[in-house]
Amino acid sequence: MAAAWSSKHLLRAVEPLQNALAPLMESEYSILHKLLDAKGVSKAQDAPLRVRRTEGGPSTGAMHLGASSGYGNASDAGWSNSAMQYMPAGMAAGLGAGPGMAPGIALPPGASAGLGMLARARHRALDAMNQLRQVLSQPAVGIPGLMPGAPVVPMPPASAALAQALQEQQQLMAAELQAQYPSAAGSAMAMPAMDYSPAAIGQLVNLVRERSADWKQKAETKSEKATIEVVALMFQSILSEDRLPPSIRVWFARLQVPVLRVALAEPQFFSDLNHPARKLIDRMGSCVMGFDASSINGNALETEIRRVVQVIEQYPETGQKVFALVLREFEEFLTRHFAQNRSTAKITSVAQQVEQKETLAIQYTIELRNMLTDMPVREEVRDFLFKSWADVLAMATVRYGAKDARAMRLKQAASELVWSASAKPLRQERARVIQGLPTLLQTLREGLELVSVTGDAQSAAIKVLTDTLAQAFMSKTAAIPAERIEAMAKRLAELEKYISEDGKLDDMPLSSESIELMLGVDAGDLNVIPNTDSPVEPVMLEWAQSLESGRWFTLDHNGARVQVQYVWHSRRKHLHLFASLDGHCYLLQAQRMATYLQAGLLAVHDAEALTVRATRDALQKIQANPERLV
Repeated sequence: MAAAWSSKHLLRAVEPLQNALAPLMESEYSILHKLLDAKGVSKAQDAPLRVRRTEGGPSTGAMHLGASSGYGNASDAGWSNSAMQYMPAGMAAGLGAGPGMAPGIALPPGASAGLGMLARARHRALDAMNQLRQVLSQPAVGIPGLMPGAPVVPMPPASAALAQALQEQQQLMAAELQAQYPSAAGSAMAMPAMDYSPAAIGQLVNLVRERSADWKQKAETKSEKATIEVVALMFQSILSEDRLPPSIRVWFARLQVPVLRVALAEPQFFSDLNHPARKLIDRMGSCVMGFDASSINGNALETEIRRVVQVIEQYPETGQKVFALVLREFEEFLTRHFAQNRSTAKITSVAQQVEQKETLAIQYTIELRNMLTDMPVREEVRDFLFKSWADVLAMATVRYGAKDARAMRLKQAASELVWSASAKPLRQERARVIQGLPTLLQTLREGLELVSVTGDAQSAAIKVLTDTLAQAFMSKTAAIPAERIEAMAKRLAELEKYISEDGKLDDMPLSSESIELMLGVDAGDLNVIPNTDSPVEPVMLEWAQSLESGRWFTLDHNGARVQVQYVWHSRRKHLHLFASLDGHCYLLQAQRMATYLQAGLLAVHDAEALTVRATRDALQKIQANPERLV
């Protein structure tokens, strides 16, 4: 049946169908097993565990892991907000299937380098999670509730011996920390001089392996043993990640027990990329990945990660709640950290003022148009107010404050100009205009100087206005009633109460020079990359708006490649700031940043989340030795 539906509409229909059919299919699956048992088909004849490698082997497209099977759905996989945590939800819904790729990840014709990177990242993430779901959902393992649409089954408490072993391990780690570093015990701020040598890291990896072997001996069910094994393999991968500073790996190692507790109680840890425990590890890892170890040891970021780990250790029975709490706190820390950083604090303040000024200029223009809609105002005056004076009012508000006497005087000048340029049939009105004209013109000149309109440009603008005022003396048209002028003046004085929040800054002219002229600050350490007319895919704009601070990128600008960290975006996300290790900053407008992402000129330093890579590494080991799960 043909219908004018896109793949996005199809996905909307598929998801509720999956959720409705899952319980039915599960019951039928159980009936089928009973039938096979009745026919004498032994469970020992079930196919052994098999995991396909993502690289160097056949695509999992042959395994029907796409949207239509329930494995490729973005929301089921927790993709929309996590996965690589670089991809917007619209991207996941907007890509169709193609030859040789899993359904839902083919690229549209002429896809850009950035779009291709997104699709590949999504494919790898979904591939890993789908394989892990299959492995852990098989009868040989028996962890329920992992498949898309399957009901969430409450897990029984961990075996008594296993629970006791985990509690003892947590207490032992706390006692060791207190014995070795008394000043650090109970304090999230003290930073002990811990051993971060390669030998110490190697011992940590071995310790993870030894602990898991001991815990598996105490586990009573196959699902517990499989959970212990997968978590251990994931942490071995994380602790072996050379791009993580050793000091961070030491603290990540302490999360093995809390994460294992969560995984035992909440199997969704293995199937949901949005699980708070996964997101926290990925978020912290993305902020330090590739850092020079000497630059991070003992700094504020390491201190915060240490605090996060200690808070989690203090609340072992709260499940994912404590992970969600410290994740929010970590995000708040990043916002404060980058805002207070000496190399970026001044520039972020300047950039915020730039956006505020440009947004106000647009909003003031809209409000002035509304006020003058049905007034008999000459076109020259309208053009001046809309194109020049709205900019002046915005600059005055940013520089002086909305209620400052200087800003209020400039607002009053707008209503005086409208009245002065209207018809003056009465002698008294003409005398009043002549008397106030020098002051009005001086105020207009001061306002234009505020936005760097000087010299011949200023003289030309003032001449147009004086010619218009002269014509008003001879005009026979109706005068603007005094009460209308008074109402306009009052509304201008309270302008900030009426403006909306929908200002668009796509056409904002921006450069280092314009910032210096606009705000009177030195922009020597700032490289401004303004918008261009280059077309950009809507999904890339969405991706640009969804980036999280702290992530590392490689920026290719004017032939020079530099490693930069995404440190700040303005309130309305029209401006985005990146900082390099040498303190140089790059300010990009939203459209330009999207075009750089689209062209691959702004590339994610590590396009795969830490826990996704750890999942793939664990799957490869399970493929080589499936028996290790049990």
